[in-house]
Order: sequence, then C-alpha cells, then structure tokens
Amino acid sequence: MATLDITGETFGPTVEGNDIVLVDFWAGWCQPCLRFAPTYSAASEKHDDVVFAKVDTEAEQQLAAEANITSIPTLMAFREKVLVFSQPGALNPSQLEEVIIAVKGLDMTEVHAAVAAQKAEAEKK
Repeated sequence: MATLDITGETFGPTVEGNDIVLVDFWAGWCQPCLRFAPTYSAASEKHDDVVFAKVDTEAEQQLAAEANITSIPTLMAFREKVLVFSQPGALNPSQLEEVIIAVKGLDMTEVHAAVAAQKAEAEKK
C-alpha cells in the first residue's frame, strides 16, 4: 500500500476508520524528513494491513500545532484510535520495523483499560 497524504479534514476519519495508522509529520525543506521518506514508503509496501499516512507540516500548520509537533520528522502510531507511539527523529528501516511489530503486538484490552483508568483519574482532579 502506498503512503496516503492526509489533512486536517481527513486526519480524524483516517485514524478512526482504520485499526493501525502510522503518521509521518514532515516538511519538504527538512533533510532528515526527505531521507526518512524512502524508508517509510518501503515499509508501506511491506505492511498492507497498516495505513501509512503523511502530513506536510507546512501545508497543515494547524494540524501540526494540534498534534503538538515541535520537531520533524515525527512519527505517530495509532491503534484502535489510541495514540500508542510518538517520537521525533528519522528511524532507520530496522527501527521502523520494530515500531510496527510492537504496535501490532499490543494487547489493546490492556491499553484501553489503561486509557480508561487515566481518564477516570483525571476526572477526579
């Protein structure tokens, strides 16, 4: 599967409508972003059960701000609508593969329980 360019309008539906979504926040002037692009693209061809999305932070400044992007590239991973990974910096192919395998291997029952517990704790304050 090829990478998918997403915008502020399509970000929510993309995350909500797919089991696993990786999002690469990048910009055309960013050399590390440009070096990471072929690695990201190659992984998208290997994992057809994952949506590989890209957000151009120059064109989508509001979305980048809402996602608290302060450094690019930043890779985020969502599983069942939950942000489970977020890290700035370009990854090499083996590091990206480790992230993908880890996200696929998550016990989402535990993750959802932890999210619910955090939400309940926050509501007490």
